[in-house]
Amino acid sequence: MEFRIKKAEFVTSVGQGSRFPEPLSSEIAMVGKSNVGKSSLINSLCNNGKLAKTSQKPGKTRLINFFKVNDDFYLVDLPGYGFASAPKSEKQKWGELIEGYLASGRVKHIYMLLDIRHDPTDDDRQMFSYIIYYAIPYTLVATKADKLARSKRRQAAIACAKALGAPPYAIAYSTETGDGKEELLKNMGGIVVPYAEPEAGTEE
Repeated sequence: MEFRIKKAEFVTSVGQGSRFPEPLSSEIAMVGKSNVGKSSLINSLCNNGKLAKTSQKPGKTRLINFFKVNDDFYLVDLPGYGFASAPKSEKQKWGELIEGYLASGRVKHIYMLLDIRHDPTDDDRQMFSYIIYYAIPYTLVATKADKLARSKRRQAAIACAKALGAPPYAIAYSTETGDGKEELLKNMGGIVVPYAEPEAGTEE
């Protein structure tokens, strides 16, 4: 059955020292550097331009934001890292918040976002090392694909993955045109459907 996001709603924002919401059947997180397009991607997937707050100013997301999808699982927007002008103490807080979440054991899968136009940064590599360290399954998403010619997108996405030291696969995605949306939804469906509760009257 084709996976679709039919409903999505904001649940809560979590900072340091705050409790995470009660778990659902599954939990998927979006992670990436500031202004890479995490909030825009969530809005694109959920067909709601106002669901996750977006801004041209990097560092808009400073808390962990939880969105309930299809009344079944959480889509989680993590704070962007690598915000150059943020105070060192602020960066440390964000880093501790993100790593604390990764270490919690809640997240079933991570979508790590990279700007398709650029090589991964040192911050990207550090985040990737956390994902590997905590043994969290992941998929790479190369954002802002509309900035490149269509013929160059697939190869550029693969180059991003290779430069990060990951297997040569990444989904090229544009929130402007929707390119890559079907591929990402298919990927996501393969993650959340096995965890979903069976409907009444059906066998597991």
